[in-house]
Amino acid sequence: MPRTAATPPPVLPAAGPPPLGPAGSGLVAEIEAYLASLPAPARTPVPYVCPYGSALRPWQAGHPEPRATLLDRALGRPARPVPVSAADHLRLASRYIGAHGWLQGAMWDAAGRVCLLGAQAAVLAHGYGTPATVRTARAQLMEVLHATGRPARSPDEYNDRPTTREGDVHQLLDRAAARAARLGL
Repeated sequence: MPRTAATPPPVLPAAGPPPLGPAGSGLVAEIEAYLASLPAPARTPVPYVCPYGSALRPWQAGHPEPRATLLDRALGRPARPVPVSAADHLRLASRYIGAHGWLQGAMWDAAGRVCLLGAQAAVLAHGYGTPATVRTARAQLMEVLHATGRPARSPDEYNDRPTTREGDVHQLLDRAAARAARLGL
């Protein structure tokens, strides 16, 4: 068999001190090259948050203010009520309680806090809905009370129970509003 020449051994770098740290070994350059090859992360839009806090919104935000017409002003009568559904009336009552505070045992107090009936009366007095809207909304409150196993003679009795809390009233109003919306009331 013919003899081939032996391959020379690989040339090693001159013996010196080992590279100091990852920068000397080329590891940093390799990682940077890898990171540069990755696609840029998708930016997810984040809602703007004001660094100074949030602005207070009135309880009736999203609904137009009742406006007296020229004839209303000439005759000295109040403006026509803004038409709202029973579901909107219940949501507005919940927002009114949230804005002014909740109370048991009275319709309202000197601090402006109201009970469930006081909130409904205040929403009506501010020009949102009619007495028929309030009657329909109260019927929805009674339906929800009985459907959830909390029978009461009226929503006001439920409001004044010692075991009822403000959160329970808001939950009742929300459920009744959802029911009224489903029924188209």
